Amino acid sequence: MERLLLLADFSITLNGVFNDAANMSHSVFKTVPSTSVTRTVSLAVSGQTLNNEVLFTDYPLTRADSGELTFAVPGVLSDGTVPTWS
Repeated sequence: MERLLLLADFSITLNGVFNDAANMSHSVFKTVPSTSVTRTVSLAVSGQTLNNEVLFTDYPLTRADSGELTFAVPGVLSDGTVPTWS
């Protein structure tokens, strides 16, 4: 896949700690390794919201020497729609 990085592009990496409770990170991302998955991502800052359709491509889990299990899920804009703040 080739991407042109222009004004209408968007990428994000979500980082967190593994959580397998209902509707938490693992239930949202567990299907990503077998197929690329599109999800709606909403970023809220100071009462402003940026909504995007994002294609997540990987769900790597990492176990640190101290024992915590973390993830870093990369995503890119899936539909070419320009992200706009509302």
